[in-house]
Amino acid sequence: MKYFNPKTLRLLLTISFVFSFLIVSAQQNGKIKGTITTSDGELAAGVNVILKNSKYWTVSDENGNFEFNRVKPSTYTLQVSLTGYETSESEVIVAESETSNINLQLKVSNKELKEVVVNGKKSILSKKTDYVARMPLTNIENPQVYSVIQKELLLQQVAVDIKGAVMNAPGVVSISYPSGGVGMIFRGFSIGVNARNGMETVSGRSSVDLGNVERIEIMKGPSGTLFGSSVSSFGGVVNLVTKKPFETTAAEVSYTAGSYNLNRLTVDVNTPLNQEKTVLFRINMGVHREKSFLDYGFNNTLLFAPSLTYKASEKLTFNFDAELYNVNNTRRTYNTYDANSGITNPSQLQIDYKKSMFHDDNDAKSTATKFFGQAEYQISENWKSTTVFSFVGEDVERSYQSYAVWSSPTQVARRVGLWGPIFNNYTNIQENINGQFSTGSIKHKFLAGVNYRLYTSNFSGGSTFTLDNIDITTPFAPIRRKAVDAGLNLTTSAVADQKTISAYSCDVINFTDKFSAMLSLRLDNFERAKVGTVEGYSQTALSPKFGLVYEIVKSQVSVFANYMNGFQNMAPVTQPDQTLLVLDPIYAVQYEGGLKAETSNKKLSGSISYYNITIDNATRVDAGYTIQDGKQVSKGVDFELMATPFNGLSIVSGYAYNDNRIVRASDPTIEGKKATSSPENVVNFWTTYTFQNKLKGLGIGAGANYIDKNYFTANNLIYMPSYTVYNATVYYEKPTWRLGLKFNNITNEKYWDFWGSSMAPANLLANLTIKF
Repeated sequence: MKYFNPKTLRLLLTISFVFSFLIVSAQQNGKIKGTITTSDGELAAGVNVILKNSKYWTVSDENGNFEFNRVKPSTYTLQVSLTGYETSESEVIVAESETSNINLQLKVSNKELKEVVVNGKKSILSKKTDYVARMPLTNIENPQVYSVIQKELLLQQVAVDIKGAVMNAPGVVSISYPSGGVGMIFRGFSIGVNARNGMETVSGRSSVDLGNVERIEIMKGPSGTLFGSSVSSFGGVVNLVTKKPFETTAAEVSYTAGSYNLNRLTVDVNTPLNQEKTVLFRINMGVHREKSFLDYGFNNTLLFAPSLTYKASEKLTFNFDAELYNVNNTRRTYNTYDANSGITNPSQLQIDYKKSMFHDDNDAKSTATKFFGQAEYQISENWKSTTVFSFVGEDVERSYQSYAVWSSPTQVARRVGLWGPIFNNYTNIQENINGQFSTGSIKHKFLAGVNYRLYTSNFSGGSTFTLDNIDITTPFAPIRRKAVDAGLNLTTSAVADQKTISAYSCDVINFTDKFSAMLSLRLDNFERAKVGTVEGYSQTALSPKFGLVYEIVKSQVSVFANYMNGFQNMAPVTQPDQTLLVLDPIYAVQYEGGLKAETSNKKLSGSISYYNITIDNATRVDAGYTIQDGKQVSKGVDFELMATPFNGLSIVSGYAYNDNRIVRASDPTIEGKKATSSPENVVNFWTTYTFQNKLKGLGIGAGANYIDKNYFTANNLIYMPSYTVYNATVYYEKPTWRLGLKFNNITNEKYWDFWGSSMAPANLLANLTIKF
């Protein structure tokens, strides 16, 4: 008789014991099964279901069902949540080897759920907003084209700055201002990030941080009717929507590291402050440290952004948020080119792509302080009052800015200037009344509002001067701040206060359930005070807007047309004969028509439109005299397609064609030429796929951006070359953590932004996010 080897016997006994233990444990555990419905009784798919104080978390399936297996016997609290809405909780008892069945109701309607949820997260397709029209109007009902970039998309892309984020919108190209900050070009015109939660903001010298951004809204076309000239450009408006408190306790810590010594840490903490959940608090913080890909240069920022919601009663709610943003960085060099340099684009320059001609100590330091307060009062079932106060202050302690004037591909004059201290303060008080009423069978959605704006500023600095002229093919040292300070002549200039009082109204008239018209009008009275010997002036602008919408398929497909107006206030001009020319506001008028669609149960969203923007009364100069009869025409096509065709796959894409030309000007040699900063073709594409069964949680993504060449000078002799940048990501996501890798500029493309600044070569980011 053979006997087992003692080691083999012990191994078999151990395996048998473990197997028996697992069987017994499985028999002792229980299950939880249930179904979630919406407030109107429909099955709720894609909703978060959490077993509090445990590791269990899941998402309801397409039939609203959810299930937890191998749950230890105990009493649990089951939580059904959707960010931004009231949370439902129920107690459930799990017994040994038994299944506990429970049904829960989410306190949102089926329509609301489909608008915002895909697989437990806000859909990247969602265009729900109260800011674009300042009233509850869906995308299909709105005759204006706009794009919404959700934070979920930015998470997929491991986005760390707004420049890359905004290029998810069709036709939008980001630019970095030489004075600091960031702007965008679309429909042939540039605009800064001038709106925050629908109110005026500023980012010209301090930029913005994504740590407190819920979504980015980009409205296309002149938008002076609702936002005024200080917020909008003739191309449109960029509005940042900040993160708001919600009713559940949650926290998130995210750390990103990457090429060029990038280290970024963000923290997001949300909690109710009382049991009744009438006082809600949230705070977002961020620290960003990064070196430039150039041999000199850096960007260090600090963000602190608390927010509070107080539900004083069923009718009255207060919202407050603040933001403190400190920036210490170096500005990119502003490159210009002599007419006889022979240079047509920056790729001809003989300087190394990663070389800086200026040292780190020529830096800039600024602080942006923002406060927002809102009181929302439900007057009656159909009428609501919203009172808003906002203050934005931008303080520049110092801003060293460098300039390179190229006389040939190898010869350059180096110039530097210093700006600061500077402060710009913007105070706005706004009152909006929204309501719905009927005149017979015709239904109305109505808005009336007034806005008071006060702008105060102070400016000091030294004018730029040339330090040297060098041949960049020979060794040279970067210019230090000490040399700059020795040549500066600092001055202080008074800046006139500006006051604007505005009144506006909008009536969306539903003649039938499918056909509607939008009638809007804004009246602005602008006053600039006298400063020094410069006389002040007062100007009144009237800005109308008109739109038509017909829903071919109710709430899914619509055709639209609009007439939109934007304006810029213009100061009077003293002519050579000492007469005073009082200029009218410069008006831009847009005509647009197109198609919008949100079909397949909110799994597809798209739009296509043709627009024509005409400026008939731009100023021009002839023999020293200012004449207000210049003309510019910008026309083109916008196309956007976003889809989630099946679980796990998402697609974001867009194409924009723009032909922006100077039709009439003071210089006849530029008539018919393309306007500057107006690329003709712009393409954006991004797709991700997250595995649903095997390898669940693993995902991959890839995308590209193509920007056509755009002219740097009005004579169209100098341009920025076209470029295509490819990016990719891979990630693994679990309910409580996420790990992501992002590869930017995979092909190591050399390219330049509109101001001639070389952009980052191939680089890698790694992100770890932990949720509590």
